[in-house]
Amino acid sequence: MKAVPVVRALAALVVVAASLYVALTMSPRLGLDLRGGTQIVLQTQSTDVVEANAESTDRALGVLRNRIDALGVTDPTVTRSGENRIIIELPGVQDPREAAEVIGRTAQLTFHPVVSADPPPVAAEGEEPEEEKLAEGQQRLVDEDGQPLVIGASVMTGEGVSDAAGTTDPARGGAWFVTIDFRDAGGETWRQLTADAACATPGDPQRRIAIVLDDEVISSPQVDPSIGCGVGMSGNSTEITGQFSPQQAQDLAVLIKGGALPLPVEVIEQRTVGPTLGADAIDASIQAAIIGLVLTGLFITLVYRLVGFLATVALAGYTLIAYAFLVALGATLTLPGLAGFVLAIGMAIDANVLVFERAREEFGAVAPERRRNKGTLPGALKIGFDKAWTAIIDTNVTTLLAAALLFFLATGPVRGFGVTLSIGVIASMVSALIVARVLSEWAVRRSFVRNRPALSGLAGNGRLRRWLSESGPDLMSRGRLWLAVSAAIVVVSVAGILVRGLNLGVEFTGGRLLTFSTSQAISADQAREAVSEAGFPRAVVQTSSPTGGAAESISVRTEELSNDEALAIEQALGEIGGEVSKETDELIGPSLGDELRTKALIALAAAILAQMLYLAVRFRWTFGIAAAVTMFHDVLAVVGVFAWLGKPIDGVFLAAALTVIGLSVNDTVVVFDRVREMRREHPEAKFGTVVNRAVLQTVPRTINTGLGAMFILAALTLLGGDSLTDFALALLIGLVVGTLSSVFTASPLAILMERFWPDESVPDRAEDEPERPGAGPRPERRPVRRDSVDPYAHIPSGQGSEDSSAPR
Repeated sequence: MKAVPVVRALAALVVVAASLYVALTMSPRLGLDLRGGTQIVLQTQSTDVVEANAESTDRALGVLRNRIDALGVTDPTVTRSGENRIIIELPGVQDPREAAEVIGRTAQLTFHPVVSADPPPVAAEGEEPEEEKLAEGQQRLVDEDGQPLVIGASVMTGEGVSDAAGTTDPARGGAWFVTIDFRDAGGETWRQLTADAACATPGDPQRRIAIVLDDEVISSPQVDPSIGCGVGMSGNSTEITGQFSPQQAQDLAVLIKGGALPLPVEVIEQRTVGPTLGADAIDASIQAAIIGLVLTGLFITLVYRLVGFLATVALAGYTLIAYAFLVALGATLTLPGLAGFVLAIGMAIDANVLVFERAREEFGAVAPERRRNKGTLPGALKIGFDKAWTAIIDTNVTTLLAAALLFFLATGPVRGFGVTLSIGVIASMVSALIVARVLSEWAVRRSFVRNRPALSGLAGNGRLRRWLSESGPDLMSRGRLWLAVSAAIVVVSVAGILVRGLNLGVEFTGGRLLTFSTSQAISADQAREAVSEAGFPRAVVQTSSPTGGAAESISVRTEELSNDEALAIEQALGEIGGEVSKETDELIGPSLGDELRTKALIALAAAILAQMLYLAVRFRWTFGIAAAVTMFHDVLAVVGVFAWLGKPIDGVFLAAALTVIGLSVNDTVVVFDRVREMRREHPEAKFGTVVNRAVLQTVPRTINTGLGAMFILAALTLLGGDSLTDFALALLIGLVVGTLSSVFTASPLAILMERFWPDESVPDRAEDEPERPGAGPRPERRPVRRDSVDPYAHIPSGQGSEDSSAPR
C-alpha cells in the first residue's frame, strides 16, 4: 500500500476515534426550543443622561445577571447582541410574567421622608379642581394600602444598599419581610433619616419613612416609638415590613439586591416553549433520521452494491462525526438545527454518488478484456475521486455560503440551522473524501472483488445511463419550450402572492403567537368564541385536528398582548377544553418585526448574488447569471406554493428558502462542471450539443442524489409534527423544483446567453447557426486560447500507465 492511502486510513481512524470519544464524554447543548424555557430579548433605551451603547448595555447586563441569579433559574444565559440588545435564556421557566417583570423593571429604589397623608384638594361642585402646589422635590403618591401620601425629596438611593433578602420569622406569626443591609455611607444616611422622623409624635404621618421603587411606594413603615428624636436607628441594616407573600418578598429582595438598571429596557422579543414540545421534536427527528438513513442506505446499496454499502457505513460515520463536531464546538442545537442535521444526512450521500458515477464512466471506457486486471478497478475509483473533486468542492461551497448568510442575518433558533448545516457540510466532506474513500479503495483492491467487478457496483453504466448515451433525447433542442414553462411557473407563483397574499409569520409582522394543546378536542369556532369573550375579538384563532388521540392544537395570534392577557386567553380555553398546556409563546415587537423582515429580504438577495459571483469566478459570468435566475425561479416557486396553500412565511421558512438556493445551485453546478470538462475535451462541438450531453450524463447522479434527500425530507414531513412539517415541505418542494430547473431552466438559459455572448476562449462554432441558402463561406475559425488551467489535465481518462494504480 502506498504512503498516501496509509495516511488517509490513519486520518480516517483518528477522526472516527476522536468523534466517538467526544460523543461518549460530552453532551450537546440544547436550545430552549428543544429543552423548554423562556427567551427574552431586551433593547436598552437612551435617556437624556445615558446613551444606549455597548458600555451602558454591558452595565445593564451585569445588573440583570444578578437579578436572574437571585431567581434561582438553572443554567441561565445572559449575553449582549450588537450594541444595545441583551438576550436572556431561562431554561425551565414556563410562565414569563414574573420573570419579565423582575428582569425588566428599572428598579430605581429611593428612600423619602413623609410630609403628610392629606388627601388631594377636592373642587366644589361645578368648579374645576385647583392644581395642587407642592414644594420642590415633593410628589404625591399612594402608600402600600392605597392611601394618599405626600413625600419629600429622595434622601438615599439603592446605591446605598449592599444586600437584601426575603425572609420570615415564626415568632412573628410567619409574616414575610425583607431585610436590607446598607453600605457604610448608607447606614449613616438611614440613621439620620430615622432620627429626623422620630421627632414627630407617634401616629403622625411625618414619623413614617417611604421606600419607593419606580415611583411606587412599596413600604412606608413608622419609626418605632422607642427611637428618640435626633438619635435614629443605628447600624447597617433594617427591615421592610408589609403584607408580602413569600414570592413578593423574594422578588422585592431580588430587585433591591440586583440594583438599579442604568437605563430603561424594552422587551422586543419573547419566546416560551413547553417542556414536551422539544422532547417530541427530538423523538420525531431521531425517527426521521433512522428511517431516512435506512432507506437511503438501502437505495445506495441497491444501486452501487458493495461500494454503496460501504458508503452507507461511512454515512453512519458522518452522523457520528457531525454530532461530535457540534458537541465539541459547543454549538447550540435548535429545532431547525436538528432538522438541518437530519437533512445533511441526505446531502452527505451526494459526494459519494458523484464519485461512483464518474468511476463507472471510467471503468466503462476500459476494454472488456482488461477490466479484470489488477489496477483497473482501483484506478477507475481513484479517477472517479479525482474528477469529482471540483464538483464536490463547488457544491459544498455554495451550501456553506447559504449557511453563513443564515448565521449572520437570521436570529434565534434559525441561526442554529445555519450552524448545524455548516457542520454537516464539513462532516460530509470528511466522511465522503476520507472515510468512504478508505473503505472503498480497500474493498476494490481485494482479489475477490477485483475478479468480480459487477459485485463492486462500479462495473457497467446501468440501463438508464446506456439508454441516455445511446438514444437519449435532445432536450436542449426544445430550450424555448422549457423556458416558457419556467416563465409560466413564475407567473403562477406571482399570481398566488398577489391573489392570496403572503401569510407572514409573527416574526416578520410583530405581535404575539400562542400555541396551546388541550385535553379535549374543540372546534375552531368554539376556540374563537372563547378567545373573543376573553376580550380579544380580533385575534386570529386556528386549530389542527387531533390524530391518534393527541390533544387539540390551538394557535392564537394577535397584534399586541401582555403576559396577563395571554394568561386570560389560556384560562378561557381551559374552560371549554379541559387541561391546557402552553406549547409555544412568541412575542415580537413591531420594530423587531420590521428589522427581521428587512433582514430576510437582504439574506435572500445576498444569497443569490453570492452564488452568482462564485459561479461567475469558477465558470463564466453567463453561467453565474443563468444559475442566479434559476435560483430566483426556484425560491419564487416555493413561495408561490406556500402562498396558494396559505402556509406561514416565517423565520423557519427563511431557513428553508436559503437551503433551497443551496440545493438548487448544487444540481446546476454539477451540470456546469460537466459542461466545462466536455467543452475542453471537444472544443469544436456545438455548445448546445455539449450541454445536452452533459445533462444526460449527469441525470443518474441527479436522480440518485435527489432520491437520497427525498427519503429524509419525506420522513421529516410525515414524522416531524407541526413544528417541522412546513419546513420539510418547503425543502421537499424546493428539491423537486431545483432538480428539474437545473435541466430545464439553467441549461437552456446558458445556451441562450452563449448565443449572445460566446466564450472567446474556444473556437468559433459556426455550425451552431443553421445553413443559410446563398450565404458565403464560413469565416475562418479563431485559434483556441487556453487562458485558464484545465483542472483535469493531470487525470487520465479511461487509460493509464502500466502500474497497478490505473485502469487500462
